[in-house]
Amino acid sequence: MERRNYSDVTEFIILGLSTVQEHQIILFFVFLIIYLITIVGNLIILTLIIRDSRLHSPMYFFLANLSIVDLHCVSVTVPKMLDNFLSERKSISFFGCILQMYCFQFFIVVECYILAAMAYDRYVAICHPLNYTLIMNRKVRFQLLAGCWLMGFLNSVTEAVCVSTLNFCGPNVIDHIFCDIPPLYKLSCSSVFAHEIVFMVVVFISGVIPFVLVVTSYACIVSAILKIRTSSGRRRTFSTCASHLMVVTLYYGTGTYCYVNPYSMYAMSQEVKVIAVIYSVINPMLNPIIYSLRNKEVKGAFKTLLLRKKFF
Repeated sequence: MERRNYSDVTEFIILGLSTVQEHQIILFFVFLIIYLITIVGNLIILTLIIRDSRLHSPMYFFLANLSIVDLHCVSVTVPKMLDNFLSERKSISFFGCILQMYCFQFFIVVECYILAAMAYDRYVAICHPLNYTLIMNRKVRFQLLAGCWLMGFLNSVTEAVCVSTLNFCGPNVIDHIFCDIPPLYKLSCSSVFAHEIVFMVVVFISGVIPFVLVVTSYACIVSAILKIRTSSGRRRTFSTCASHLMVVTLYYGTGTYCYVNPYSMYAMSQEVKVIAVIYSVINPMLNPIIYSLRNKEVKGAFKTLLLRKKFF
């Protein structure tokens, strides 16, 4: 792709959460701690699932892949944020910005579809328990996973092509915490009407469709749970999908605000930035914590590994 298609802008300045110098060191340590917790938490989840044969089931297969995606997603944005907290000139190259946007869009869409696959897994486990292992066999699991990664790739390529064909004549200041599509559209001196249409179509395919799949799966799950006669049976059955439901609520709640809310698309207020932090940084940290605290099998596997002292 020729350079003339890009514009005269060779770099962008990312304002981040705060422009007050006194806040930068505090934010650096806060985000560093969050980043380390996220890395350690997701690595522990991966270690438990790989080492403990009790966790070699379809549900934990998808959970392991969710941890992989969370590790990559947070590593796309946070290291550059940490660097900017300690830098006077909070810049990122044009290519670096496009690459960050591409990778971030890739992983968040993969996560959307993995959450949908996990919801389908819970639907099969609760509504068709006798045929669970037959339906969720190895081939089906890998086909679902391949579909998740394919949708992420198609989404990110489409958005990268759209953004890279825009002209940026200045200013080059991104009023956001990282390079993302809405703030880049806001800075472009080209007409972005067609690009916005494409963006909304992509949001529908990449966000709305998996969300509908999740809602449909849980509607069937709730219907099946209500048919259970005893309250203890209903609680026990619901507990098997409570962790996933919490993760889905956090993920789609914040994601919807960032990408579907018309106000937040271009009005990069402090509130929008905070929601973006929750969506892109806090959620990957909370996912392993939620699954650890709410899941007896994960806690049991963790205790076993502690007793054996074989983490690595």
